[in-house]
Formats: sequence, structure tokens, C-alpha cells
Amino acid sequence: MSPLPFPLPSEDRATSPHTGWTRAHWEATADGLLDAAWKWSTPGRALLDLPGRPSRSGVRSDGLEGYARTFLTAAFRVAGAKGEDPHNWLERYADGLTAGTRTAGRDDAESWPLILDHTVFGQPMVESASVAIGLRLTRPWLWDRLDGATQDRAEAWLRGALRHTPAPNNWYLFPFSVAGFLESVGRGDAETARARQRALDLLEVWYRGEGWYADGDGRAFDHYNGWALHLYPVLDAYLSGDAELSALHGARLSEHLESFSLMFGADGAPMHFGRSLTYRFAAGAAVGMGAVSGHTPLAPGVSRRLVSGSLRYFLERGAVGEDGLLGLGWHGPHDATLQVYSGPSSPYWASKAFVALLAPAEHPLWTAREEPAPSEGPDRVLSLPSPGLLVQSTRADGVVRLHNHGSDHVRPHEGETADVADPLYARLAYSTATGPTASANTADNHLSVRVGGLPEQQGPDPSAGRGTRRRLGLGGVLAHPRLRGGTADLAGPAGGERDRRPGTVRTACAPDPGRARRVPRRGDGLGDRPAGRGRLRVVRAARLGGAGGRTGPAGHRVHPVGGAAPARRRRGGDGTPGGARVADGGGGSGAALHGGERGERGR
Repeated sequence: MSPLPFPLPSEDRATSPHTGWTRAHWEATADGLLDAAWKWSTPGRALLDLPGRPSRSGVRSDGLEGYARTFLTAAFRVAGAKGEDPHNWLERYADGLTAGTRTAGRDDAESWPLILDHTVFGQPMVESASVAIGLRLTRPWLWDRLDGATQDRAEAWLRGALRHTPAPNNWYLFPFSVAGFLESVGRGDAETARARQRALDLLEVWYRGEGWYADGDGRAFDHYNGWALHLYPVLDAYLSGDAELSALHGARLSEHLESFSLMFGADGAPMHFGRSLTYRFAAGAAVGMGAVSGHTPLAPGVSRRLVSGSLRYFLERGAVGEDGLLGLGWHGPHDATLQVYSGPSSPYWASKAFVALLAPAEHPLWTAREEPAPSEGPDRVLSLPSPGLLVQSTRADGVVRLHNHGSDHVRPHEGETADVADPLYARLAYSTATGPTASANTADNHLSVRVGGLPEQQGPDPSAGRGTRRRLGLGGVLAHPRLRGGTADLAGPAGGERDRRPGTVRTACAPDPGRARRVPRRGDGLGDRPAGRGRLRVVRAARLGGAGGRTGPAGHRVHPVGGAAPARRRRGGDGTPGGARVADGGGGSGAALHGGERGERGR
């Protein structure tokens, strides 16, 4: 357990027998995180220039991100306390808003960057939503006390989000949130109405059923469901009192929580799956929003068990450094968890978890006795056909596993080659105890096809002589009768690449120009490939000893330190150098997430 640089109250095991945490722990954590972050503010308080590697958006954008994302924490903290602000957080944010918008767009030490298209300089659009929601939550104590000129400048800056193009995914909810705030303070018009309706229309397109949205037009199912696609519309309806919006999106959130609540391990860890995992305990935002709004199938004691368990999980494992700052990573620093848009302030998207503080002290979320998490109950296997996921929990070890048959990170208009497939989406399985191997390491828990020694593309590419890489699971390769059961070699023995000992399914494919026969038959669902072009094998990985490794849940190799396991290459039985490259670790495990690893981050 990593010691925290700020004090917490004593545990209350009578009310919270599982975590010991109460609402007071949440308030103390919020205050501790804010106090550490504000040590890095500019003199005018407009930017919080946290230390660390800059993001691709630049240091001024990163400074705005620090201001905006921590503002969410402060806003939830003060609004939930009915305006009580013993640390005067809102005074600082009011000063920062005044300084940042005074000469917005100017290249100086305080001015906020302008909001432009996502392809030009898009990050300020993301942060505009946090600024708008923070102002909406704290209106009586901040916005209403600003002079008219400052309010006008803030509105002018925020309207940049309404007039520029978001990224084609959850980003459309950023202008939606800006518009909601402007309408709430009497500054709405046709432009705000269009931004809101556009986002709501897109949500209808992206909704797949069973409480799950795709993040855009593809099949990216991930934590953005909870901390964005459900959170923004339900929070908006909660603040506005819009009964119609609340009924529609609240029902979807409740259905989402039926399955999502199972994706937290008994230790509090959320599923390590999808991008932006450096947001960490933001994974609990949907649970908190459901409890606050009443749109939840969970008992209050279960909701608190999940949100407090998730927050405590990360705080005890190095997410907060000695300086009190949230670092880039999962537990601690871990580059494989980060994305190119990650910067020093990105982890503060975790502020969304503090939506739970909108429930006042007398709310059942805080007064009910904690109950076990769903993963602490009987073993379960839950099928979700809409996103193509299967969730499996086992009480004996408290681990939850996600079998992935439907999610990827391929946009419909783009191709993706197997060698650059996103390991946070394209693997066959994930769990709450382990993470996938990094993209720089050998692909594990993964199936791809090589033709002529080249990875096939996700889509036809006649110029390269490649075919289509088939989707696994529903309607894909593993649905074929020859592959059911997970062990097959469609091209015959594979020599040193094959190991029938118990382990995890590993797949590999190598060019085999020496074989004259075709592997698939015409019309058998696996394509019609000429002899000698390539062959498909599904093999079992050896459970390798690995230095210091141990056998973890479901026979996966678990390593005592984070990061990707060391890799080594085996030569195929047919003599080709393209044989299976085997890593010490496997299947849904990949690199272990327990232990001394630190660092990463995402937008």
C-alpha cells in the first residue's frame, strides 16, 4: 500500500464493512488532490501547469486542462456541500476564469487558447465541457457573482465549442454540455439548441442496446460509455429537471449498470479495457451518477461499495505520487496505458468520479450499509450480444474477465493492419487483474493472418494483394466449426510453435510456400485462398516459466512487476522465421497490473 501525502479520516467498518470509507473520505481526497494541483498554478490562476511530459496539444492547452479538470472536482465538492467551501476553491477558479478569458487566444502566461476544430487545435473543446459543467454546478457561488463583462467574455470563449467541429465520437457531448450551461443562465439561442439536438441525435445512432453505446460509428465499446456517453446526458437532465430526457437516458444508464457493475473486481479494480485508462477511478462515474439520479438497479450500499472500492484501489497502489498529484499511468507510471493525447493533467478526468458527492450526506448512498459488489457474489457468466461482450466473474479469486467478441478501435472508413491493432481493444480477453501486452511487444491473446509474410488488412487492399482480416466471434473466424474449442491447426503440425499443454489460446500465422494444399475450402466461411499464399493456425501457448512469474487466475502468467513481459522468438516447425513469437505471459492476462508499475495516460 502506498502512503498518501494527505490525511484521511478514520475508517468506519460498521457502516462500510468492505472499504471502511465514508463520504468524509471522498471530501478529504478531493481536497487533497486539489491542494496538490493548485501548487502549480500560474500567478493569475488561469492555468495549472502540472509537471510532466507535455501532450501533443502543447503546454498552454495542458495548463487549461489542469484548470478545467480539477474544476470538476471542486464543483462536485462544493455543490454537494450546498455551497460550503472551507478551502475557498471557487475563489481561485473565478480568478482563473477572469484571467484566462480576458485576452483569450493571446500567447502569454495566462490567456486560454481558443476553441477550434478537432483537426486543428482541438483539446480546448474537450476542456470547455468541464468548465461549463463546473460553472453550472456552482452558479450561485461563482457565476452569479462575476461582473457582466467577465460573463460575456466567458460566453464568447465557450461558444467556440458550438462553432467548430468535434471529433466524430463522444466529443459531440462537449458542445452539448456547453450549450446546456448557456441555456441554464439565460444565454441560450438557436445555436445552443442545434448543438444539443445534434448530440442527442448522434446518441440515437450510436446506441446499440442493452445500455451500451459505441463511441462513434464503429464498434469501440469501452469506459467512455460510463464517463461520457451516459454521464453527460443524465447529468444534464438531472440539473435541468428535464423529465423526458431523464426518462430516456436514465433508463439506458440503469440498463448499462446491470452489466457494467459486474466489471469491477473484488479488490475494486475496474476492467483494464479500452483507451484513456489513466482516468482510473473515473470508471465509477456512471455508478455514482446512477445513485445520484436514481437511475440505477443497484442498492445504495452496492453503489458505494463500487465507487469507494475503485477510488481506494488506485490510491493504495501509487496513482498519487509523493507530491499529491495524479500521475500518468494505471497504478503508477505505465506507458502502455497512455495515448498520444495524454499529458500531465489528463489523469484529472478522474474528477468525474466525484459526481457521487452530489448526493448529500443524508443520501442513502452514504447512509446505507455497504453491501458486496456483484463480483463478490456467486459466479456469473453474462452475455451481452449488443456490444459483443461476455463477462465472467469468479468469486473464489474476485477476478472478472471480459471475453471480447465485438469491440475494436477501427473506424469504418479506415483500415487497420494486424501489426498495429490496438491491444486495448483488439484482444480476445481482458480482466480486472491483468492488462494486455503493449503494442510494442509480441501480440498476445490475439488472432491475425499473414499472407506472404505480411499482416492482412482490416479491409480489402488489392494493390497489396491482401484480403480481409475476419472479425472473431460473432460471425467471425471462431464461429467456424473447425475452430470451436479454441485448439486447431488447419495446416497440420506446427513443430515448435505448437504446445498442447494447458494455457491460453494464442494464434499465429506464417507463410508456408512449401505446402501445396489449400487450408480453407470454397464456401466454408474462411475465404477462398490460393495454395501457398498463407495458412491459418490456432495454437495453444506454452506456459513459460518466466523469471519470477507465477500462475494467476485462469492459468494466466502473472508477473510481479508491471509492463510488458520479455519476449522471445521461436522458429516455426516449417523453418520460417515468421513463427509464433512467444511472450512470458498469455491469454487475457498479458502484463500484470499488480505490483510496482507506474504510469500512463489518455484523453
